[in-house]
Amino acid sequence: MRKFELLAVSALTLLAAACSQQGPADSSAPSAASSSAPAAAAGKTIGLALSTQNNPFFVALKDGAQKEAAVDGYTLTVVDAQDDPAKQISSVEDLIQKKVSVILLNPTDSSALAGAVKEANNAHIPVITLDRSVDSGQVVTHIASDNVAGGDDAAKFLIKALDNKGNVIELQGVPGTSAARDRGEGFDDGIKGSGLKIIAQQPANFDRAQGLSVTENLLQAHPDVQAIFAQNDEMALGAVRALDGAKRANVLVVGFDGTPDGIQAVKDGKIAAIVAQQPQLIGQLGVKSAKSVIDGQTVEAKISVPLKLVTKDNAQ
Repeated sequence: MRKFELLAVSALTLLAAACSQQGPADSSAPSAASSSAPAAAAGKTIGLALSTQNNPFFVALKDGAQKEAAVDGYTLTVVDAQDDPAKQISSVEDLIQKKVSVILLNPTDSSALAGAVKEANNAHIPVITLDRSVDSGQVVTHIASDNVAGGDDAAKFLIKALDNKGNVIELQGVPGTSAARDRGEGFDDGIKGSGLKIIAQQPANFDRAQGLSVTENLLQAHPDVQAIFAQNDEMALGAVRALDGAKRANVLVVGFDGTPDGIQAVKDGKIAAIVAQQPQLIGQLGVKSAKSVIDGQTVEAKISVPLKLVTKDNAQ
């Protein structure tokens, strides 16, 4: 009995010794992994909060960002707000919780997202805005085309194309976005003092289907119209469908963005002109700027991306 007890005690002692040797190694490995993995992710992860991916422009912007991120092995975490400010606020808060190094923000609403930017500021996560700005909060840089100048370019084109006389309908973008505000400002100011008259302005929320329905209604209310300025290509393409349905081929349409569908419509003679942006370049410059911030470099407070007026003569 004593011999059995001695053997049992010896076995327990050996087992305890084995556990004491393995235990610290097991507990330290997860600890080391958990401490190093977030640090590695934090140094190599960039968040991209898009207003929507239901628009070719922002899909191209994302593609440009992804290609640039892949160059140096950065992880790009993309979140889609589906044009819902509340959803985007939640998505930005999630990126903050994940401790991404930089947040690239394409806001759904310039005012509504200001609070989320301030939350990122408090968490010491730099924010870079793309295409659309925010009304408050600190951002490292804003990367966009000059939307005011683009709106003015559209106005000048129509003044010349219509020989400085005629009625114009303006399809506006999502209310509250800086893009809609700035493009509208540039176009409206450009029309002032000319022989053109803006007879109707209505939001179609940067959406093709809404561009169609809003244009149909406005054509019925204002049949005497010679041109339509749409603050993006999607609305312009919707307007083209409405004009086709109403057999109004004599009405000039001007869009804004330069999406593949929009450019093709210019080639086909459906859209007279487009103020074209470079969405892939905006995304690329966003990630380049984020990398510079992560490396401790200074970036310019505003980075302007060139615009180009595309007509049938120069469409490619």
